[in-house]
Amino acid sequence: MAEDQIRVLSLNCWGLKYVAKNRTERIHGIANELAKFDHDIIALQEIWVFADYEYIRDSIVKRLPYSKFFYSGALGSGLALFSRFPIIGTSVHPYSLNGAPIDVGGGDWFVGKAAVSIIISHPVLGQVQVFNTHLYAKGGEDGPEYNRAHRLVNAWEFSKLARQAAELGRYVIAAGDFNSIPSSLPIALIREYADLADAWAVAHPTPPSISSPSAMEAITQFGVTADSPLNSYSAGKPLGPYARKFLGKRLDYIMYRQPVRPPQRLGAEDPPPELLATECAVRLTDPVPGRPFSFSDHFALEATLEIRAGTRPPVDLADTHNVWGGAPVAPSAPASELSAESLSTAMQALAACYRFSRQRARKELTIFALCIVVLLGLVVGSSWLPHAWINPIFILFTVFIAWLGTTMLYEGFLYGNWECNALMNVIEEFEIYKNTLETQGVLH
Repeated sequence: MAEDQIRVLSLNCWGLKYVAKNRTERIHGIANELAKFDHDIIALQEIWVFADYEYIRDSIVKRLPYSKFFYSGALGSGLALFSRFPIIGTSVHPYSLNGAPIDVGGGDWFVGKAAVSIIISHPVLGQVQVFNTHLYAKGGEDGPEYNRAHRLVNAWEFSKLARQAAELGRYVIAAGDFNSIPSSLPIALIREYADLADAWAVAHPTPPSISSPSAMEAITQFGVTADSPLNSYSAGKPLGPYARKFLGKRLDYIMYRQPVRPPQRLGAEDPPPELLATECAVRLTDPVPGRPFSFSDHFALEATLEIRAGTRPPVDLADTHNVWGGAPVAPSAPASELSAESLSTAMQALAACYRFSRQRARKELTIFALCIVVLLGLVVGSSWLPHAWINPIFILFTVFIAWLGTTMLYEGFLYGNWECNALMNVIEEFEIYKNTLETQGVLH
């Protein structure tokens, strides 16, 4: 067990009970494979069934004795973390926006998608905060940016948590299914504000020169983890234009960053050690042994983070630009901030989603009012039913109208106000952030 590196693996297990195909066989296959690996940290997403978590935990407990299954929302977060190093703290941050309750098919609203984390005690690095997350799924890559507004809010909330962990003096490792391709706005928010390095991009600094890659080359050269033709669960499903063009998507990430050291530690030690991604690869691309199906609808991603001697002195928070603290910029070590383009695009997308949400809420409340009128008419008309056989039909129709009206009231009034308020909070937060950057001369 080398102490000069940390090996991390992330996998979306697609483990929703009754819905995910071949779940039990796949979970057992995943557990058997993970037991053969030598990773120090494993982050799993969509591990919804606690018994599945227990099975995997028991299979790898000799290698990774510390673990945490995270609870959130009505159906759980689906997130679990396993560690070789002792866990000294845990946290769960449910995302404020996660789809609409009426979108039963998507299901995101019913689960507790969140940013979860453990704090581990590392013999060389000290405290390391390891994040695991699964961002809002719907929205794709095409069309107006406001289609992905909920995912933007997820990414912003995640970025703040990761940045805060670094400012508390901890190393940060983040893994998960971000449901975003590398060039997307959510990844830009995370990269720019949280200053997280993408392990795949660091370990593969030279972009491949392949113009028309094969399905396997798309995996090995571009890091495709989802919607690959080589995955048995995505091979036959309809895919978007991006996935068809690039033979899949890179949606799963392992990221990391160095800590920001508190000012009282300046001069008290040598430059702190640094993390550097030296290897990053896609794993579990073959079918489950002896089965015709894949381990999941995603492939796994692994990264090796080497621990190297530090080359930079600790950063003094008092001399570093910190937007919320109002300190001046230190030219030698400025904190990462959002670019003007990312900030402007995010604010426009959130504002457009806010307007769309208000319009939808008005329509739903109008439907609610119409349902009330129809119900009153049914009450009055029930006295003049011409035939007894109409009664059951009449009752079923009344129940349907009552259900529709109740749903529209909840959607239009309760959820609609909740979504609008959450969006407005983030929009105003971005406005304050933008004004502070402009005042300090950082944003031009």
